[in-house]
Amino acid sequence: MPPRSAEFVTSATDLEGCPDPIVPEFAFIGRSNVGKSSLINRLTGQQGLAKVSATPGHTKTLNFYLVQREWHLVDLPGYGFAQKNLADRERFEAMIIDYLEQRESLIRVFVLIDSRLPMQKLDRDFVVWLIGADIDFALVYTKVDKTKPAVLRATRGEFEALFQQMGLSAAPMFETSSETGAGKVELLRFIAAEVASVQADGEDEEDSSEVDGPHPSEGDRTAAG
Repeated sequence: MPPRSAEFVTSATDLEGCPDPIVPEFAFIGRSNVGKSSLINRLTGQQGLAKVSATPGHTKTLNFYLVQREWHLVDLPGYGFAQKNLADRERFEAMIIDYLEQRESLIRVFVLIDSRLPMQKLDRDFVVWLIGADIDFALVYTKVDKTKPAVLRATRGEFEALFQQMGLSAAPMFETSSETGAGKVELLRFIAAEVASVQADGEDEEDSSEVDGPHPSEGDRTAAG
């Protein structure tokens, strides 16, 4: 079942332009032409929500979508597209890094990986950067309907070996297809569980603040008694 509601909220070019951080956020990012927009449309059940383009580097802003009125899906510009203007490329990179490092409502980054290819250096470098920045992430293999199982296993194995070399447990991994819908349910369930966890933590903090809040003075307690 697709989400009951998903709507565009705003586009931003810096942190100041982002919406208030009042709901959990899940960012989607990957190399250009990895199928990010198509996957977002499949996940939300709205084919025209994220604009699909054959031109690499089409996404140039931080695009926010409110899903189920509970969480933001954030479409980030693809990495690895060689902008003609060096200043533009540096600005895009700074925008992404600022968001990933400083956005307080960001829960997890979904890194999209083309399942038809062996591990690419750009993907590897970005994953290593996320690990160094202590940012929670998951790997989402796209276009699994267009790759052979052995190729997908080999690509997964390369990333699993990377995590092992770094002494880490493997990140969550999902195998998806925007054409067939493969992996959609698993991915949405994973996000729903993380949203529920965040909401439960928020309720616990509220309960704790009430318990630890100011107490009446001794005189007040006597009068109340």
